[in-house]
Amino acid sequence: MEYTIDELMAVTMARLIKDGDVVFHGVASPLPMVASRLAKLTHAPNSVYFAGTGGAMNPTPPFLPTMTQDAVLFEGAEAILTVDYIFNLAARGEMDVMYFSGGQIDKYGNLNNSLIGGIDDIKVKLPGGAGGANLSCEVNKFIIWTTRHRKRVSSSGREIYTLVDKVDFITSTGFYQGGDSREKLGIHGGGPYKVVTELCVFGFDEKSKIMKLETVHPDVTVEDILENTMFTPVVPDEVGVTSHPTEEELEILRNEVDPTGIRKLEFPKDELKRKFEI
Repeated sequence: MEYTIDELMAVTMARLIKDGDVVFHGVASPLPMVASRLAKLTHAPNSVYFAGTGGAMNPTPPFLPTMTQDAVLFEGAEAILTVDYIFNLAARGEMDVMYFSGGQIDKYGNLNNSLIGGIDDIKVKLPGGAGGANLSCEVNKFIIWTTRHRKRVSSSGREIYTLVDKVDFITSTGFYQGGDSREKLGIHGGGPYKVVTELCVFGFDEKSKIMKLETVHPDVTVEDILENTMFTPVVPDEVGVTSHPTEEELEILRNEVDPTGIRKLEFPKDELKRKFEI
């Protein structure tokens, strides 16, 4: 049975949700939306899913929209909470999981959605972090995802990385400067938990808080990770391969959760050609 990279990422992200977790994602988050619904319909039926800042709790939409703020996500909801209540949940330590991404992601899990360059020399203005500055400091753990791990080359020949040694601006706070620096800031949220990309899955080294390679996807090598990452992650002696989706997970993903393929929207077209066999 074949499956594709978008399905692998959706399933991998869904499996990080535990049964009973309270889960939230923000705007422009197709993969987290798909992963949250998939977890709810498979191994985590008792998870509580808030569908974006619209605040719909455990909705049962007839289809997943292209935008994670669409009114269709209110359908079948058990309750609808205003966004300030959702922020209060996080501030009280009652938000277990949130998904974050960024234009830049550094080795400590800090994210940049604000600007490329510097405050006095802005080269690119990014859309901003919405509530990321607050929520990254409050949720019990957050999962980082990106479909842009591979480095690109600009027209001038400059190499462009998403996973960088140091972000140009901290929009959402990860483990800050590593070690116990996050705790010294007085932040009570647990910080980044995993990083899921189109190439691999990272955790974080317990002491240094630098990203630690856990698994590579079936068509990827450790050398590929090092080539496409600006910093040097912690690489253990043995690196596993990301687990295949099960046939049941693929069946539910394809036919119940996301038959229209919303999960594919975040990927460069070339990435979607990648196929694997169970």
